[in-house]
Amino acid sequence: MRVISRRAIRIFGERHPEALAPLLHWANAVEAVDWRTPGDVRCIFSTADFVEDLTVFNIGGNKYRLIAFVHYRRRAVYIKAVLTHREYDKGAWKR
Repeated sequence: MRVISRRAIRIFGERHPEALAPLLHWANAVEAVDWRTPGDVRCIFSTADFVEDLTVFNIGGNKYRLIAFVHYRRRAVYIKAVLTHREYDKGAWKR
C-alpha cells in the first residue's frame, strides 16, 4: 500500500515529537502490506475501527488516532487526520 501523505505525520510529529516513532512505524507497516478488504486491515491492526468510509487506527498505545481513507483497488491509504485521543473524542474530524 502507498501512504498518502506522510506530510500529515511530519506535521503532527512536530507538535508531538513522542508520536513520531509510532506513526512512522505505522506507515512502514502499511507500506509493507497489500490490503484487499477491511478484514485484511484487521489482520495487521486488530484495533482498527471502520467509521463510514474511513478507517481509524490506534497509534502509540491508543494515545493517538490516525484517520484514513483506504482505497483498496488503488492500493493507497489517504491520511485525513492525525489526532491526539482527546482531539479525536471531540469529534470535529467527522465533519
